Amino acid sequence: MIKRHVGLANEVIERILELSSDAHIQRREVAKDSPAFDSLTGAIAAYGKVLAFLTSLQKREEFDLVVGQSEFSEYVAAVN
Repeated sequence: MIKRHVGLANEVIERILELSSDAHIQRREVAKDSPAFDSLTGAIAAYGKVLAFLTSLQKREEFDLVVGQSEFSEYVAAVN
């Protein structure tokens, strides 16, 4: 189950990177003072925020997996 979840997260991150790349390419083709440029700039910023969020979640899940397999987690469970 975890491997499937990680695989899906990687696919989503890859797709967002593709969309961001496409937006960068399109933005180079439009005038800087146009509404399309502003719209693409906003989309690129949003893609960046989503990528930051997803990668932080991914790191947290990896950390939890490592900590969950250690003796430390047994100690914490005993304290709680």
